[in-house]
Amino acid sequence: MRCPFCGHEETQVVETRESDEGDVIRRRRRCMGCDKRFTTYERAEIEYPSIVKKDGRRTEFDPAKLRASMTLALRKRPVSAEALDQAVSRIETSLLHSGEREVSSTRVGEWVMRELKRLDKVAYIRFASVYRSFDDVSEFMNAVRETSRRGR
Repeated sequence: MRCPFCGHEETQVVETRESDEGDVIRRRRRCMGCDKRFTTYERAEIEYPSIVKKDGRRTEFDPAKLRASMTLALRKRPVSAEALDQAVSRIETSLLHSGEREVSSTRVGEWVMRELKRLDKVAYIRFASVYRSFDDVSEFMNAVRETSRRGR
């Protein structure tokens, strides 16, 4: 590891600690050239499949965007941040386990709807109304009835 202060190529690891979650390793290092200390972090680099939009565009998967859309659907609903984190994590796991290099946004949307239905029926209906582009009240009512039947 090159020293960020003097550029010397030899550094010594003085201390190593794992984060509480176990997903990051923090290392304190000392430069053998200038004797200054600095911190580095190691974390696993995960490659998600590309997301193929309905119009054919391809984009990187963005967990923050996924969380934001789910948070919007869950706005003012009694769902904990921890429950949301777990739902997002399940969707990320589904993406990674798909084994594909590209996944359609439609498939991701279906995973989101499944998770929202599990978390909160109102949030599910909110998301579905935008995701499925309901044109009139009857489509909205059909979704509500479907949710009510399956929720029994």
